[in-house]
Amino acid sequence: MPQSLSQVLVHVVFSTKDRQPWLDPAIRSRMHAYLATVCRDCQCEAYRVGGVADHIHMAARLARTINQSELLEKVKKTSSAWIKTQGTQYELFFWQAGYGCFSIGYSQLDDLMRYIDKQESHHRTKTFQEEYRELLRKYRIEFDERYVWD
Repeated sequence: MPQSLSQVLVHVVFSTKDRQPWLDPAIRSRMHAYLATVCRDCQCEAYRVGGVADHIHMAARLARTINQSELLEKVKKTSSAWIKTQGTQYELFFWQAGYGCFSIGYSQLDDLMRYIDKQESHHRTKTFQEEYRELLRKYRIEFDERYVWD
């Protein structure tokens, strides 16, 4: 086969350190746009980036030339540096050390984008921890509660 083709879609979730509400309305949409730009710079399409004050959800396509840990390292490292340039109120900002990255099929993409779009209303009744545990169960990932949170 002379050509390499790939369609790997992922649902990525990560939080601010200690789930602090750093992503206030003044910065949130700009952070989402910045994260999408970093994905594009890595030749990955960010179909949707959203979230609330303490965490991010991304629906993205992995380029065939990068793996998930490389993409997430780039996304988190550059966005953390960027937000610190946006004002002194963000100088102590950090992302959590880990992340969740779940594979999805192309037929699930529209549902995932709607889910990401509804994060504000979703989190009126559910904490990030509750949501993340549900995602781990949904995607059938075994976990030890002692090591999930930083």
